[in-house]
This record gives sequence, C-alpha cells and structure tokens, in this order.
Amino acid sequence: MASPQKIGFIGLGIMGAPMAAHLLDAGHALFVHTRSGAPEPFASQARVCASATEVARQANIVFLMVPDTPDVQKVLFAEDGVAAGLSAGKLVVDCSSIDPIATRAFAQRIAALGCGYVDAPVSGGEVGARAASLTIMCGGTEADFGRARPLLEAMGKNITHVGDVGAGQVTKVANQIIVALNIAAVAEALVFASKAGADPAKVRQALMGGFASSRVLEVHGERMIKRTFSPGFRIALHQKDLQLALQGARSLGMALPQTAAAAQLMNTCAALGHAQSDHSALVKALEAMAQHPVTRDPAQ
Repeated sequence: MASPQKIGFIGLGIMGAPMAAHLLDAGHALFVHTRSGAPEPFASQARVCASATEVARQANIVFLMVPDTPDVQKVLFAEDGVAAGLSAGKLVVDCSSIDPIATRAFAQRIAALGCGYVDAPVSGGEVGARAASLTIMCGGTEADFGRARPLLEAMGKNITHVGDVGAGQVTKVANQIIVALNIAAVAEALVFASKAGADPAKVRQALMGGFASSRVLEVHGERMIKRTFSPGFRIALHQKDLQLALQGARSLGMALPQTAAAAQLMNTCAALGHAQSDHSALVKALEAMAQHPVTRDPAQ
C-alpha cells in the first residue's frame, strides 16, 4: 500500500467516484473538484476545491476521470485548469479514455512545466470501479509510472505499463473494439435464439459452459435478458471510443470493418433514444431490426 499522500481527483462520476473513494479508504488526503456537488464520502472526508487549479496547488499527484478529449483539455488548460496550479515535480494521471494523439500533446505541455504525465485509462465499468478490480493500461516513463502504480493498485488489479505516453490510450481503444464486437456478438446470438423459439436465459446458461463463454456473455448477456440497462458504461461513451478507433484507423491507412459495423449499431441505439443507457443496450438496435425483443421489458 502506498504511503499517505496529497492526491487530487477531478471527475466524480459513475467511475470516478468509486475510484476516488478507494484512495480515501487507503488513507490519502484527497482534494477533489467536480462539476456538480461533491457526493459523500467526499463532502465530509475530502477537501472540495472550487477549481482544478486549486486541486493542482494542493496535491502532489492529480488524477483526472472525465468523459472525452475536450473535457481533459479544458480541465488541464483552461484559465482555472490544472496547469495553472502545477509546480515542478508534480504528476498528472489521466484515467479518462481519450484520443492518443491529443494525449501526447497534452503530456508535452505538462512536461514543459517540469511535471510528469501518465495516461492510465481503465476498463471494467462501474462494477470494476466499485470492486477495485479495474484493468488499467498505462503510458508514460518508467519513473512516472512507478510513482503512479501504488495509487493505481488501490483502484485496480491488472495494471500494465504498455509503453510511452499515449500507449495506454492506444490499448484502451483496442479494448473498446474488442468489447463492442463481443457485445454485438452476444446480442445477435440472443436475439437469434429468442426469435427461433428458445429460452434466451437457458441458451446463455448453456453457452457459459462452452468456448463461447466470455465476461460479456456473463454480465451483458444477463442485462439483455433481464432488461437492466442502467448505465455502467453508457452507449454515448462507447460511441466516442469507437470513433477514436475509426479515426485512428483512417490516419494509419487501415480498415476496421467490424468496428465500423458496431459503431453503426451504437449510432442506431442513440437514435432510438438509448444514448445514456448501458452499452449492453446495443441489443435494442438488433431487436428493432428483427422486430423481436430478447425478452419483454418487465414494465410491458
């Protein structure tokens, strides 16, 4: 366990709040900033700061967990942003999932202030954030990663230093490709099974014992059957991640055909009004095309 430190945390949303809570539980002094009012336990156990600048002035290591590339840029470099409060020797750790190219540019600007930068996007959703079992993929120097790792260990289990700054974000994009295609595959299989007259719950149970078994089939397949689409990770955020993948592929001169198809299913879900639902709600796009739900919503 890391010795107690002064830690900043900006972004106390679905993922950020439980991640930051683990740092509190580990005994660190926490300085937080969020766009909305700070929830418990932060309101009573952390120092709630009026700006990101104040967080950076107070803390030695500043964590970010915000939705998208423009959000990270604003938090870092706005007039009242993190950069304005940094002094030499401090460290920024960005756990957001954003553009790898922008990440490298942000890190250069932070390095010019004499500070370190680690991109450390996470995977595991709200369940993993609450259980401190996140997979965390990191980019940065060995020294900066070494400083961040003991703190990341309070939030995750599988922590990998992939390479230089930006490598963590590249890995997260790859992760999101795999997750999206798995969700689409599970959704197609369950819609097919249900429309063919089989009990989708029993089909899922049978498949969990075979080569088709996966974490997505276990967790997201159950959500599709039970119609529990409250967000652990929203469709809107996965749309963003798949767009990063497709933009990256275009810049590399390559094709990601299955990713493009999954992105269109996400777009369909958003058009149907499900952008804020969990990404397992991708099944709703396939249900609409099949004119058949996996199971009936309990409210119906």
